[in-house]
Amino acid sequence: MLPQEFIRLKRDGKPLPSAAIAAFVAGITSGAVTEGQVAAFAMAVFFNGMSRDEAVALTLAMRDSGAVLAWDLHGPVVDKHSTGGVGDNVSLMLAPIVASCGAYVPMISGRGLGHTGGTLDKMDAIPGYRSQPDIALFRKVVRDAGCAIIGQTADLAPADKRVYAVRDVTATVESIPLITASILSKKLAAGLGALVLDVKAGTGAFMARPRDASALAKSLVAVANGAGLATSALITDMNEPLASAAGNALEVQNAVDFLTGHARDRRLLEVTLALAAEMLVSAGMAVSHKAALARAGEALASGRAAETFGRMVTALGGPADFVENSGKHLAVAPVQRPVLAGRAGFVTSIATRDIGLAVVTLGGGRTRAEDRVDPVVGITRLLPIGAEVRRGEPLALVHARSEDASAVAAAAIGDAYAVGDARPAASKAVLRRVGA
Repeated sequence: MLPQEFIRLKRDGKPLPSAAIAAFVAGITSGAVTEGQVAAFAMAVFFNGMSRDEAVALTLAMRDSGAVLAWDLHGPVVDKHSTGGVGDNVSLMLAPIVASCGAYVPMISGRGLGHTGGTLDKMDAIPGYRSQPDIALFRKVVRDAGCAIIGQTADLAPADKRVYAVRDVTATVESIPLITASILSKKLAAGLGALVLDVKAGTGAFMARPRDASALAKSLVAVANGAGLATSALITDMNEPLASAAGNALEVQNAVDFLTGHARDRRLLEVTLALAAEMLVSAGMAVSHKAALARAGEALASGRAAETFGRMVTALGGPADFVENSGKHLAVAPVQRPVLAGRAGFVTSIATRDIGLAVVTLGGGRTRAEDRVDPVVGITRLLPIGAEVRRGEPLALVHARSEDASAVAAAAIGDAYAVGDARPAASKAVLRRVGA
């Protein structure tokens, strides 16, 4: 079928045959399909959507556009994907916790874009860490350490890279079928046996409205299971930063503190252990959520998870003593400025997206894929919703390269915090589960 005839079918709201989807994606990979045709297809999907069968076919075709990994390991292979948020460094603790329980976690992560941080940018803050290893090293680290957090290689789902680049400049990023195929094609190419999704909802989430987050979670779970990958999702709250730190090196230090028990943010602990339990149940390593939660908690409390993280970092080129001496290895911003409360009371709400944008303004994120990221800048000591504060006490601490930059960020962060007279009711970090 000619590309233009294929596009015409979707434009007119007619069903797309699986064979035609596969041929169109093959054309995207080979270059036979033009950028304009990819854009027209994306816009047609944006307006007309896709059936479950069409989305499954698109996902599988994108998976098969490159290499598909197969693992020969003495345990289940499982992974997690987050739709992104602010202060979301869960992957850094989650992968070693689950690996410490006997599963293997080949975690292929992405970089930040817009106000959301990227796991890969965080790992790049570790000196010497190879976030883009070749497949052979990736396999070796997963086998030996139990987990590896890396970026997408050129061999895995190359069609997705081209489609995403077009979506990014044609206002079609928000299409749920295209988001679904983009996320799942890479996960299927990684050769997983099970997948758990962390779909964020709230002021700092890509899908801010709960109903949109729910629709995305249902699409992802339905298509993944339709493609043969056992998948479930947790919808989690992103109405405030998940960790008390936002910014790459700062979130790495927060993760080390979490793993070693030096400090653990309450909501971050809740989400991390909930996802770990879901992964262990999905992988067949626990008979119930309660048993899985206990197993994950023990791996964290015993120090095994911290040891696993250290082995992974070292195997991928980072310092051998990184967990023990992270403060020595992580660079520090030259300017630190507190953000002071203008009145006494309780934190009643946080414009979380604005916190993420403040990090971007400092240089800790990107608005274009080619932007360089400064690993040392960001924010720490972010007070959570419900915290009591006196006038003149800090709401957060800005880490910046210059006094001017710190002043701009501090003003934005101060505006993002609302302080009122009454303490708001505590909210759950894990909102609900979406199963097959």
